[in-house]
Amino acid sequence: MPETHDEDRWIFIFLHLWQVARALSDGIRVIGYLHWSLLDNFEWAEGYKARFGLIGVNFDTQERTVRDSARRLGEIIARNEL
Repeated sequence: MPETHDEDRWIFIFLHLWQVARALSDGIRVIGYLHWSLLDNFEWAEGYKARFGLIGVNFDTQERTVRDSARRLGEIIARNEL
């Protein structure tokens, strides 16, 4: 079963969203946010060893599990505020 508790990932996401909010409050025109990082590219080289992303995958059963970071990001999106 994929790990669903991913506090480090959540901190990474939150800090980036906080900077987007800060830019907006400084009058910078922000038209979007894409949750992606250069580290996602290392997944290709790591094969099935490293686990990335907001959704965990059990490779044996192909079951998908929404991680805590995805739920928290969804809550922020639904509220449209940090």
